Amino acid sequence: MKTGKQFFGNMAINEGLKYMEKDPMKNFPKLVDWAGKLVIQENHKRSVEAFREIAADPENNWNKLTQRIFTEIDPNVRKKFLVNYIVNSGIIGLPYAAKMKEKYDCNVPWAILMDPTTACNLKCTGCWAAEYDKGASMDNDTLDSIITQGKDLGIYMYIFSGGEPLVRKKDLIKLAEKHDDCMFLAFTNATLVDEEFAKELARVGNFLLAISVEGFEKENDLRRGDGCYQKVMKAMDILKEHGCGFGFSACYHSKNIDSVGSEEYVDFMIEKGCLFGWYFTYMPLGKDAVPELLARPEQREFMYHQIRKMRKTKPIFLMDFWNDGEYVNGCIAGGRNYLHINSNGDVEPCAFIHYSNVNIKEGTLIEALQSPLFQQYKERQPFNQNHLRPCPLLDNPNELKEMVIKSGAKSTQFLDEEDVVDLTDKCQDISKEWAETADRLWEESQKAKAEKEAQTAR
Repeated sequence: MKTGKQFFGNMAINEGLKYMEKDPMKNFPKLVDWAGKLVIQENHKRSVEAFREIAADPENNWNKLTQRIFTEIDPNVRKKFLVNYIVNSGIIGLPYAAKMKEKYDCNVPWAILMDPTTACNLKCTGCWAAEYDKGASMDNDTLDSIITQGKDLGIYMYIFSGGEPLVRKKDLIKLAEKHDDCMFLAFTNATLVDEEFAKELARVGNFLLAISVEGFEKENDLRRGDGCYQKVMKAMDILKEHGCGFGFSACYHSKNIDSVGSEEYVDFMIEKGCLFGWYFTYMPLGKDAVPELLARPEQREFMYHQIRKMRKTKPIFLMDFWNDGEYVNGCIAGGRNYLHINSNGDVEPCAFIHYSNVNIKEGTLIEALQSPLFQQYKERQPFNQNHLRPCPLLDNPNELKEMVIKSGAKSTQFLDEEDVVDLTDKCQDISKEWAETADRLWEESQKAKAEKEAQTAR
């Protein structure tokens, strides 16, 4: 989907960047003005106004993050991010995807997460991908077809996971090069990052990395294996030297909360060059699941407060995919904001929900989005009016059980084909325990929101 608005949007960004490159922070407001001329949707207009305030305050942590982007990142990477992520994926893609949603009567996501391979050079305890067939992979033509179909629906954001996606790093560079109007990101253990690959990332510009690291050396290597942490630190140094855009991805669980949730840890990640940090919580998938690793309610509450605190003070973008449900109105899976295609081609509603009705090698992306399981998601979302309880597995396990049974979806786990009743039974107790804490936090949050709106109205 190429539009005239894309063309002029790209021109506007390029013009804005001319000002920015000469004196980045002095001319930051000019780029915001350019963005203001492009946006149509009300939420985008609100974002522009928020950036006006950020641009006017040099001490604001978001202003400092912007300074980092213009001093630490290769100009080509910076340009591709602004054009592909802000314009193509956001300003252009989202409104078009909304039209496609109405046309086809199904969810159309903002991003597609897909696994080029299930092969991996590590064996991390509790890995959600460990249940898939280790020999499964999607060839280049299949990956290319998914992206092409996605662009026809207004989707310009593509995320790779696995397995370890960088096992296929040369193939992924070719895809980023071919689809240079899209933004790509890979979740990676980073042990395969080297000088040559970093140079390629800087050259194509539209390919970022989210590096899995789960605390300092002791906590990280507990799940990922001895020596992994030091390899990750070296990879970050290489990426920072070449001006590549990257961040960290951390799975928090009962054994590493104090580490990954600490300001010391986030400060260190910033020092290493991370521009963003994505937090996930442990999910008990498969026969080798370790329920003891599930974060306790008091630990999840700690992360709730800690992420919000650091998001207001640190020059890094932080997000918690469970505790931030209140900002996106609950669960984002099932094609509402994203979907997952595993290395066998099974189209799943979420990376943590291994059930499907459609294989992309046998059907189209639209057919998958219109399939019974995805329609169940569309009809039922949000799964809870308390958006701090967004997940149909971890927080509302009976919802997932009913959806899978009603849709007739089959397990995609090669090793054990885990029955949905067995899976959801693992989450029944923890969901009830979290509900008590989440309901209190939600009540406090809604009260504070109402008070703020009342003050603004005066």
